[in-house]
Amino acid sequence: MGDDQAITHTIGITGATGGLGGRVAARLARRGIPQRLIVRDLNRAPELPGASAAMAPYEDMPAFERAVKGADTLFLVSATESADRVDQHISAVDAAVAAGVTRIVYLSFLSAAPASTFTFARDHFYTEAHIRSTGVAHTFLRPSFYLDVLPHWADDSGVIRGPAGQGRVAWVSRDDIADVAVAVLTEGAAHDGASYDVTGPEAVTMGETVERLSTLTGKTVRYVPETWEEALASRRPTGAPEWEVEGWASSYAAIASGEMDVVSATVPHLTGHPAQSIEGFLRTHPSALNHVYA
Repeated sequence: MGDDQAITHTIGITGATGGLGGRVAARLARRGIPQRLIVRDLNRAPELPGASAAMAPYEDMPAFERAVKGADTLFLVSATESADRVDQHISAVDAAVAAGVTRIVYLSFLSAAPASTFTFARDHFYTEAHIRSTGVAHTFLRPSFYLDVLPHWADDSGVIRGPAGQGRVAWVSRDDIADVAVAVLTEGAAHDGASYDVTGPEAVTMGETVERLSTLTGKTVRYVPETWEEALASRRPTGAPEWEVEGWASSYAAIASGEMDVVSATVPHLTGHPAQSIEGFLRTHPSALNHVYA
């Protein structure tokens, strides 16, 4: 029944110009499911069969309400990190509800809580709380750190530095997250009210992570531990605002705290295939570390 319900209704998709939303939109298009792609730049919207595009930033409530009108389900990808990200999310959620959206699938984050060590995860907690407060049917996807982004944690000399200690993280691929999202979006009410941790198949330390990156690519990748203060000091020369610097450093601190030491069966349970490992990812993305020693 879920598939039939999804096929006869339009799904609103945000983030379709990005790495995660784009994957979800492409998968839904292959299934022939009607979509409304809500983007900030119409020129960047992917051209997909069965999809229309509308331009609306999250913070523009009237525009977002017009853009999502006619969709009964919304896949809400979290906005780019910013000082007002929660306000952007609240605006988009309220506009969607006003437009008649009856179900929101929100891309949250693992261990989202009001006092999460990873400061950006706090935004997700408050967004989840607001979505609940509207009474709209909802499902929260809480992925771990992206396996696809992991190679870019290494600088050009192959060094990953941060205060991760001996904590563990179950890196997850965006392909796996997209497959989970499509399952949830197309199976209807079966997932209403659920929150799913979405992780890779095993949790590893940063030391184990760089060892695998090195072994599989032939490039020497090293992990250099930092204290919290060292992590802040090493990132401040970028000129980024302090909230962003703290966000970057706290991603490692969240690993050290144990908040990322979670391995879930969500990927195999909802997609029917195993979650991708570091080895599997690098076999299919052999150029992922091309920037190191380039």
